[in-house]
Amino acid sequence: MRLGWHARWLLAVIPFLAGCSGFWDAPGTSGSGTGGCTTNCTTASSGAFYILSSGAAPQVAGGTIVSGKLNGISGSPWLLTNAPYSMAISPNGGFLYVSTTLGVFAYPIVNSVLGAATQLTQDDNALGIQIDSTGNWLIEAQQVTGGITMAALPLNAYTGAAAGIEVTTSYAMANTTAAVQSRLAISPDNKNIFVPLGGGGVMVVPFFATAGAGVSPFGNATLIPVANAGGSSLSVAVDPKGRLFYIGQVAGGPSGSGGGLLAYYYSSLGGTLKQASGSPIASGGLAPNAILPDPAGAFVYVANGQGVGTAGNITSFSISASGSTYTVAATGSSVATGTQPLSLAEDNSSQFVFDAGGVSNPHFDVFTFSTTTPGKLDSQFVSPAAASPLAIVAAP
Repeated sequence: MRLGWHARWLLAVIPFLAGCSGFWDAPGTSGSGTGGCTTNCTTASSGAFYILSSGAAPQVAGGTIVSGKLNGISGSPWLLTNAPYSMAISPNGGFLYVSTTLGVFAYPIVNSVLGAATQLTQDDNALGIQIDSTGNWLIEAQQVTGGITMAALPLNAYTGAAAGIEVTTSYAMANTTAAVQSRLAISPDNKNIFVPLGGGGVMVVPFFATAGAGVSPFGNATLIPVANAGGSSLSVAVDPKGRLFYIGQVAGGPSGSGGGLLAYYYSSLGGTLKQASGSPIASGGLAPNAILPDPAGAFVYVANGQGVGTAGNITSFSISASGSTYTVAATGSSVATGTQPLSLAEDNSSQFVFDAGGVSNPHFDVFTFSTTTPGKLDSQFVSPAAASPLAIVAAP
């Protein structure tokens, strides 16, 4: 059972070693490096998590936190033969899917360990992938000249293998040359897919999971344009309770400058979009690269880049409801990360938030939640070396 976000223990940025041998020490050992837990240390444990890395040796590295110490999963890292784009995990936690320049591969997961990969698609260059909530569809967003092609491959949710022929639908969308890698969101009700297109805004595609064999499950797409000239939509997320959806946008703040978090009523899709009270709100940085709503719906976290040579941050926001009216507000809490943090995930014990990415140290951070300040993240460790991570996912 997930715990309340305001009642969890403290921990943060756990160190790791980067390089061909993996992100951290051998399985069963704690992480090492230049940091150390100095305050508010805990003995908490996490579920498994996986980091997708590019760099000189593209790979997936897996880890867990056991009694407050970082442990590499047996066999980690798993090397990739081609440059990666994106990663997703099945709702039942049985398979990890990795998109590369060669295609999409499925890795079975047994006791957190990745098995031999099966290639599901070829040469489709899927910048973003997700698995729908039924586990029966692999969804891809492929950037093509003048637009986006959405692809859907039927899956066997128990074996992870293809269960039919991939079907595609193409959409003509202007200004998609900056379509954002590794970002794709599916609503909790499985009915809408959100694709950030950079300067092109956000494409919303209706999804029909019950589509028959050979029939495209995608409907007519709509476009949510950027709020201000020069803006760029970098990230999307949907409230797990289905109340709101979020867009992280460069030049999307209330004054038209700086990063912005835009919060829209999910129920307003298909009509005139309605923003929550307080939206748009300054995201806390220049480039809101990732958004993580908490399962309870009380807070949402934004990972921000602040420009070359400047530490990024994760800024927290509260979500409150009065009847059917929702309000987003800054909590005043943020925590430092490396430059340009790219991806956020929460572990299945609801005690840890993971951050991966950045072009300067730290490149991998782990946070837990303050027991005294609701929504606040705290950190104690700093990672010592670069690893070029693109994305991080946690086992459900």
